[in-house]
Amino acid sequence: MMKATQKLHEMGQSLWLDNITRGLLTSGTLRRYIQEYSVTGLTSNPTIFDHAIKNSHDYDDAIRQKLLEGKSGEALFFELALEDLRHAADLLRPIHDLTNGVDGWVSLEVSPLLAHDTSGTLAAAKALHARAGRRNLFIKIPGTKEGLPAIEEAIFAGVPINVTLLFSRTQYVAAAEAYLRGIERRITAGLNPDVGSVASLFVSRWDAAVVDKVPEALRNQLGIAIAGQTYERYRFLLDSARWQRIFNVGARPQRLLWASTGTKDPKASDILYIHALAAPLTVNTMPEATLRALADHGDIGETLPARARYSDEVLAKFAKAGIDVDALGAQLLEEGAGSFVKSWNDLMECIASKSKTLKAA
Repeated sequence: MMKATQKLHEMGQSLWLDNITRGLLTSGTLRRYIQEYSVTGLTSNPTIFDHAIKNSHDYDDAIRQKLLEGKSGEALFFELALEDLRHAADLLRPIHDLTNGVDGWVSLEVSPLLAHDTSGTLAAAKALHARAGRRNLFIKIPGTKEGLPAIEEAIFAGVPINVTLLFSRTQYVAAAEAYLRGIERRITAGLNPDVGSVASLFVSRWDAAVVDKVPEALRNQLGIAIAGQTYERYRFLLDSARWQRIFNVGARPQRLLWASTGTKDPKASDILYIHALAAPLTVNTMPEATLRALADHGDIGETLPARARYSDEVLAKFAKAGIDVDALGAQLLEEGAGSFVKSWNDLMECIASKSKTLKAA
């Protein structure tokens, strides 16, 4: 019997792992996920690295070595992260080559402290991408007001970008237009328009945000409704004359990516957001537990295009229940940026305390 992971892949959706640890790479687990679970990419963020370094001894030798070289703090962290991501990028490189660069990507985030600093973000994105030396590595830039011009400039400079921390249709459209402007400027300048990008819409946080504010009948429906509405706009944009023009000269679609797809509600299905968001020409990046659950007992029914039309009805019910979706989307973006700053500070503390312990030993 075909696994649900393979079925989803064959339907035209890419399955990416939303996790990276050194153990995952050295134990052969990531290689197994690629072979057995149709995993074709991977994403990382400060929270993931914080947990990876805090909860294992896998990084101790590397940290010891870097301390001897006089590295510390942020510089030391980016060296560790780049080592992991280069390793993952190399494992995924055959997929990247086979799909002509559509798939087989890994993602590394710029420092979340730069979320409201356009020039700092752009400089960091260019520098990290150059240091990584892997053409299948996305740099993650948040879709904040200050992030958008950095996204446009990075794309214009030929740096592949994963736009992160998008929550609403409006935020997605702003990110898509930043990408499009970057590509159009490349075309005008006589540069190759093939620069990869994905736009990451965070799903489950919507439901976590309204869990105590809406009737039981509306539980776990808001994230999927927002995603359906965004998907409809995504398809509309790809069909528009402006996007068709860039495709006609060799650009490619900026794919829509579903992020934050682990179920937060213990009473709901552990593959709730995977089942609901199956759609061709999209990516679903899922936590390890969700990926394993999908492989173990998942089933894939109708695809999202068949469901998208129900989004407006569902969103009308939330409006009636007093949820202002636009205001909440803006709030979730701010809170998301804030939580990544907190994770980043935790990560820096973790590196500092590990460094201290290892030095003493």
